[in-house]
Amino acid sequence: MKVAKLLFADGIWKSEINDENLDYQKAQLVLGYGCRNTLENPDFFEVMKAKFPYAEIALSSSSGEIFCNEVFDETVTVTAIEFSSSYIKTQQIDINDFQNSYEAGKALFKNLCHENLRWVFVLSDGSKVNGSQLVKGLNEGRPEGVLISGGLAGDGDRFEKTVVGLNEVPVCNKIVAIGFYGEKLELSHASFGGWESFGLERTVTKSQNNILVEIDNKNALDLYKNYLGKYAEELPSSALLFPLSLKLDENSAPVVRTILSINEKSNMMIFAGDLPEGSRVRFMKANLDRLIDAANDAAHGCLQMNPDPKLAIIVSCVGRKMVLGERVSEEVEIVRDVLGTKTALNGFYSYGEISPVKPFGECALHNQTITITTVNETE
Repeated sequence: MKVAKLLFADGIWKSEINDENLDYQKAQLVLGYGCRNTLENPDFFEVMKAKFPYAEIALSSSSGEIFCNEVFDETVTVTAIEFSSSYIKTQQIDINDFQNSYEAGKALFKNLCHENLRWVFVLSDGSKVNGSQLVKGLNEGRPEGVLISGGLAGDGDRFEKTVVGLNEVPVCNKIVAIGFYGEKLELSHASFGGWESFGLERTVTKSQNNILVEIDNKNALDLYKNYLGKYAEELPSSALLFPLSLKLDENSAPVVRTILSINEKSNMMIFAGDLPEGSRVRFMKANLDRLIDAANDAAHGCLQMNPDPKLAIIVSCVGRKMVLGERVSEEVEIVRDVLGTKTALNGFYSYGEISPVKPFGECALHNQTITITTVNETE
């Protein structure tokens, strides 16, 4: 397995790291994440096709690009991969062709060949797709032990629209799945948040998909403002500092849910993932050091399963990026320190992260987490 990393900015290739002399003519897969305006330009796709003429090219807009151990904005970070014996198969669907995101997820996974399938990497529109329903559909047909990871496309901090594309100029409403096949693939994954829970565990008593109305039969927004204290005056921007921890039932592992917006007129809250009635929630708060420690924990978790990764794909949340501010590169740097310089790092900041909670179990939608997937190919 060979990996090359490239950075595109200001209309040119700013950096190319190809220590293994990967022949771009032989690259099987190219992953690119970056600025929506650049990706939407047909000229950029022509640049990509000229450089990697025989590769499957998957592109996604982002809210920040990870290249080596740095975080960039308004660029495109590109990773080219050549396998020795493993192989890939790809699928792309349009959310408008399906009744809902659940049906789209089911169809996306069903369309992939399942024989020798080890891992599915998903890049999804982050504005029109319900991520919670998407992962539910993906899990519907998942063979036991098959890893599913990925993320929802971002759009900086603009939240206007997101674009994804497979072997074409990226557009809205697309979902891409890349299936990885072969007995020699070695994989690992991890997902950590680092947020601190506080207050009592409470029950969601009125909600509809990702719209939260009542907790413990009390208006959720009023309760939330009471917990925020002085920060309530800074809503909705301060909501990034106080996400919710969500457990679907007593036995399930918690996931984090980010608040996207607040409707004062209707007195309700809109989240980046579903909060089903009957689920259990707790308020959370940010601790910058613990957020960065979570990246350390995720990297060490990956090493336990795959001690010699060739490539690590990091999908972290735009909310973490905004909260960490100037310290955002620290979470990438700590991953580099743990995994070592022989592991190529790439990735992006997303509107939602897709990763299992338990080792190689069903995937889940996360918010405000850093997720890492590593891959290597044994000789």
